[in-house]
Amino acid sequence: MQAQEVLRQLRIPELDDLRQYVRGLPTNALMGVGAFAAITTYWFASRPKALKAPCDLGLQSVEIPGGERARRSVLNDSDAPLMYYYSDARTMYEVFQRGLRVSHDGPCLGSRKPNQPYEWLSYQEVADRAEHIGSALLHRGHSQSGDKFIGIFSQNRPEWTISELACYTYSMVAVPLYDTLGTEAIGYIIDKAAISSVICDVPEKARMILDCISGNARTIKTIVLMEAFDAELATRAQECGVEIMSLKELEAVGKANHQKPVPPKPEDLAIVCFTSGTTGNPKGAMLTHGNIISNTAAFIRITEGLLKPTNKDVLISFLPLAHMFERVVESVILIHGARIGYFQGDIRLLMDDLKTLRPTVFPVVPRLLNRMFDKVFSQANTPLKRWLLDFAFRRKEAELKSGVVRKDSMWDRLIFRKVQASLGGRVRLMITGAAPVSPTILTFLRAALGCQFYEGYGQTECTAGCSMSMPGDWTAGHVGPPLPCNSVKLVDVAEMNYLAANGEGEVCVKGPNVFQGYLKDPEKTAEAIDQDGWLHTGDIGKWLPNGTLKITDRKKHIFKLAQGEYIAPEKIENIYNLSDPVAQIFVHGDSLQACLVGIVVPDPDFLPIWIKKKGIEGSYSELCDNKDVKNAILEDILRLGRDAGLKTFEQVRDIALHPEMFSVQNGLLTPTLKAKRAELRSHFRQQIDELYANVKM
Repeated sequence: MQAQEVLRQLRIPELDDLRQYVRGLPTNALMGVGAFAAITTYWFASRPKALKAPCDLGLQSVEIPGGERARRSVLNDSDAPLMYYYSDARTMYEVFQRGLRVSHDGPCLGSRKPNQPYEWLSYQEVADRAEHIGSALLHRGHSQSGDKFIGIFSQNRPEWTISELACYTYSMVAVPLYDTLGTEAIGYIIDKAAISSVICDVPEKARMILDCISGNARTIKTIVLMEAFDAELATRAQECGVEIMSLKELEAVGKANHQKPVPPKPEDLAIVCFTSGTTGNPKGAMLTHGNIISNTAAFIRITEGLLKPTNKDVLISFLPLAHMFERVVESVILIHGARIGYFQGDIRLLMDDLKTLRPTVFPVVPRLLNRMFDKVFSQANTPLKRWLLDFAFRRKEAELKSGVVRKDSMWDRLIFRKVQASLGGRVRLMITGAAPVSPTILTFLRAALGCQFYEGYGQTECTAGCSMSMPGDWTAGHVGPPLPCNSVKLVDVAEMNYLAANGEGEVCVKGPNVFQGYLKDPEKTAEAIDQDGWLHTGDIGKWLPNGTLKITDRKKHIFKLAQGEYIAPEKIENIYNLSDPVAQIFVHGDSLQACLVGIVVPDPDFLPIWIKKKGIEGSYSELCDNKDVKNAILEDILRLGRDAGLKTFEQVRDIALHPEMFSVQNGLLTPTLKAKRAELRSHFRQQIDELYANVKM
């Protein structure tokens, strides 16, 4: 009778038949059923609980009264946007001061040498060094009202953040530079912002600055170097009228001439972040302390109930600090007195850094996620391993759909432990942004990594993000509702048949995270922000029934085919990128042609596995030259296009395979990994012409 009582107490409808069966069993059989019942009871008692979402996931945003169809986050208590989260942290200077206090002067910034553990600077050490650098800059003629723009030209490392904090401590403005801009663009930025001092990490960066001086950038007076430099460089700088000094020397000057901090106000300019467009000169987005604080506050507000950061958290910093995505994530860390560990500067050593640092917070970009996904599947190199991987994923995906996020299931121990360990084993929060990510890849990695994994959307002009997926909503294919710091509306793009009345249109953003305009460029500013304060992103979005936003297209990159049909190539590329063997694709159309063609870079890790199923083998270069491989990929992307509802004229007629990835280094991607369409068109002119010639035959 004991087994029957256990089953009765479970009160699970599905076990009713089993109860009836148990009543008819002899005593010795009941012992076995008793064991089964005990196991069942234990499983139900110990099974993982679903995370409680912060809102009704069926209604994540609501329309704001006023007739503009603008929507806001349901997490807001009113239609007013979130300005800040902590009342004692309303500027970036106060963010660090709060971190210093709540960390109890704990470890702040860490770095490491090859094969060595991380070494840490405390919060107070960072604050002291920032005051020394800032005092030295003031002593050398910089001020809050005059020469206030300070260039920072470095890879991610503690000195980057210390130099930035030095600017904030004395109400000066940081202007990040990055070498993928090129010498001409760097010279343009230095002139535009009238930068007289640049803090660099290595001598090669100093040489780039000096190269700029021969043509422009004549405002430069001082270059400060973090690393050692030789007499030859100092002599060359002197000939150009520039003084080179070490960061240690600068800090010594500041220590000897220490000045009291001059804290900024929320409305003061904090950073000018130059964006590299696909054409023309870079544009300097002016962001205030209030802009950055509101964006930081919105992220904290969304995750506060489930994953609010604490001073025990550790961030791995490897995404460029010159871009605002990484800057906002680091602000979230510093405001809570947590730690930032910087990678060694070589992306090839990132996995070693992850295992050593064991971060809890890991911001990523889709390109890295694609690599992680490919690596996991490339290791499932037998039918049995692939079946087990697929089966384990389906089990974890089922848990995700019910709101369960964990890394301690049987499938984690058997299948996914290795990939989790490769990230250090402690990651509890990941966030991806900067570019679209495949829903297939995002869902798989959410399941495999067993941590809360968010997708955000935005641009520099709204500080970093304007929407982000909500805790508990682990579906993919959207970028979440508006952030609590801003509202979002969609406006008509009639020529592309996108109408706000149908819940589609150009994404526009309004709120305290929207930038102040482009530095000394009122014309471009007026193009970006309308008279009512709405930032026009140039992206096409669609509201989903649950109040989340889906990015579907791009407004700027449209062209007409010969028959007069409008084409949005990025929409097509996003669909084709879902093909397993495709790493990158460029879709091109000519106004004198009636069809589209494409250049495909196959995935070097996944292509051999994918094509082997079709009976084709060979090296990567051989496969790229194989016509049957090309036709198989073409067939797959056309299938995806049909499934996604592409019209016949929106499908490519033919493709060419190219073995080398589009990259920043070869000039085919911007530093934010967006396609430089004009350069791609020029680079592949011969292949494009050949494709069109063959189509006509």
